[in-house]
Amino acid sequence: MSMDKATLPGGPMSGLVASAVEYMMDAGQRSVLFLDVMRRRGDQYREQVAQTAPHVLQYAAELIVDGRQLDEPVNYALVRIIPPKDVEIDMDRRPFVVVDPRAGHGPGIGGFKADSEIGVAMKAGHPCYFIGFLPEPMPGQTIERIARAEALFIEKVISRHPQADGKPCVIGNCQAGWAVMILASLRPELFGPIIVAGAPLAYWAGVHGKYPMRYSGGLLGGSWLTALTSDLGAGKFDGAWLVQNFEGQNPANTLWTKQYNVYSKVDTEAERYLEFERWWGGHVNLNAEEIQFIVDELFVGNNLAAGRIKMSDGETVDLRKIRSPILVFCSRGDNITPPQQALDWILDLYADVDEIRAYGQTIVYTVHESVGHLGIFVSGGIAKKEHAEFSSNIDLIDVLPPGLYEATFEAKGDDTASADMVVGQWVMRCEARTLDDIRAMGGNSPEDERRFAAAKRVSEINLAAYQKFLQPWIKGLVTPQMAESMRNLHPLRLQYELFSSRNPFMPAVGSLAEKVSEERKPVSTDNPFMVFQEQFSKQIVHALDAWRDSQEALSEAAFLAIYGSPALQAAVGIDPQSSLSRRQEMSAAHREMLEKRISELKSRIAEGGLREAAIRGLLYVGSARGMVDERSLEALRSLRRSDTGARLPLAEFKMLVREQFFMLLLDRQGALAAIPKLLPDNADDRRAAFAAIREVLSASAEISGEVDKRLKHVAELFGVDAPGQSDLRLVHKR
Repeated sequence: MSMDKATLPGGPMSGLVASAVEYMMDAGQRSVLFLDVMRRRGDQYREQVAQTAPHVLQYAAELIVDGRQLDEPVNYALVRIIPPKDVEIDMDRRPFVVVDPRAGHGPGIGGFKADSEIGVAMKAGHPCYFIGFLPEPMPGQTIERIARAEALFIEKVISRHPQADGKPCVIGNCQAGWAVMILASLRPELFGPIIVAGAPLAYWAGVHGKYPMRYSGGLLGGSWLTALTSDLGAGKFDGAWLVQNFEGQNPANTLWTKQYNVYSKVDTEAERYLEFERWWGGHVNLNAEEIQFIVDELFVGNNLAAGRIKMSDGETVDLRKIRSPILVFCSRGDNITPPQQALDWILDLYADVDEIRAYGQTIVYTVHESVGHLGIFVSGGIAKKEHAEFSSNIDLIDVLPPGLYEATFEAKGDDTASADMVVGQWVMRCEARTLDDIRAMGGNSPEDERRFAAAKRVSEINLAAYQKFLQPWIKGLVTPQMAESMRNLHPLRLQYELFSSRNPFMPAVGSLAEKVSEERKPVSTDNPFMVFQEQFSKQIVHALDAWRDSQEALSEAAFLAIYGSPALQAAVGIDPQSSLSRRQEMSAAHREMLEKRISELKSRIAEGGLREAAIRGLLYVGSARGMVDERSLEALRSLRRSDTGARLPLAEFKMLVREQFFMLLLDRQGALAAIPKLLPDNADDRRAAFAAIREVLSASAEISGEVDKRLKHVAELFGVDAPGQSDLRLVHKR
């Protein structure tokens, strides 16, 4: 299959003809190799399907709890991740628990590769656990039952680490994010910091012209189609339909780019493609009750942030009950869970930052500029940066005073101050924000809220009609065998099966591919035909993108027109002039508890000692900056010492910080005036404590302006001279 491209019998070959021959040979070879990749993809799919517990975890794991053996069995399991030999784990550090999303795909994406959520957490020294699932749900399994099982899993993790410095940090990706938030509101005592990545929590939120997936429920007439699909599956919902919905958001990638990238770079991209497809093609099933809850209560109903979801025991899911720091990671490039859907639940729950503080909550968010939905928890670059910083600085986040913050990241350079205190290649800082910062990202108008409320009512009407008139007939006609056949014939499954070695033509492709690999002659990158191929590919992508944009614009216009009709709104019981609000008012019980707590804190302003005075002074000065970064964490360790010199447990230190913060918030002048009463007579102790305050402040930025003014005020309260470098050395001697 080789040919000298310089000459042909009869005379010199023209450059264009030589390029054409070179390109055709390369294209032929690439076509064979590409088909072989598709064959391997199909065989890989069949191998995954044949496994009892398929997953894509890169790490070895030890089964801790099998959910199928619980009193209320579920198809979930808790496993301990066995760290690689070159990774050292500190068993006294808080464990991390990664909960994988069950949104159509199989488990393992959180530990898909070394640069993953699990990988960076172990690199930071944390023990790691993973909550995954099997392809088939257990009979009678519901979302509530899964939540109870996951609570048992986390209790088991806590019991295995009695000396850990803090409750487990729990990571929920995508669908698992809202599931973790629901559980944390029901069992707040189980959780340390919570990280939700790409998790939709405010399902109606968005802006016009973008993110049209939120219109799907209304345009399909609501959740009756979900019920029909489950009934056609004999009580099971095929997760392949969820995957197809994801793929439909980017037809250019689904229909062309993903495959073309392998074809055009078949010598280098095959293994990466196969690795990802092993997860992407691992479709799983859900019980009808599970998917109906998800669609009715969350996607179409948008009841989570509104506090309208109730458990079987009557307890209401109220996200304001969560007591752990909540870290929200989203991206402007995510068309599945845009920033508004990831963050606007905060606007639904709170009137302002003071109300966030009144509930004792700490919320930290970060918004990536471009990464897509899967990249939030799959991309190695994201794992090395955002997830690595969260893992390394989880203790800093856990002691942040209540409020709203944005996490920002700055590359570490030669001019970075206190660079030795920075763990990785990025400096993470948490900057104070207000609800206006979230509102500035855009959101729904009152007219939009009425449209979605109308779509919800239409969904309820259509579902009731389906359940009364059609569901009994469908259930009577569909047998388990028919349902299994329909699942096997799903287009997404067929695309794997048809190219597998089960196809009698495909084994020959494998043999031919071996021969082609031996004689492979890639085309030069400047070959004009190769350049034309790339341009042609770009035109296809452009055409598919244009088609998608037109369809999205049409769907948005249709939704806005149909559900914006005053006649339709009135017909389904929505006042066309109303201004709907989902925000819950603070309950009388919580307000009474809050008033008692305020009185208690005010009465204790003059209580405490040197440690309380140091924390109070640090918070007063540091609040002038409106931010704190990871370099402060290392410097802060000295303030975690007790009066005897022992290190305070993190939970106790966290409570100390919060109490001093609230005292300043409630009565700044009184809290500052009380500092001298808390200080010991020993001048060296006072100087050392003040030096510790200065060290924390100087670790992240130069002390100047308002910060310097407040620091001098604290120096006067501590009865020490103007701060100098000699003071900094004292703290290290203690």
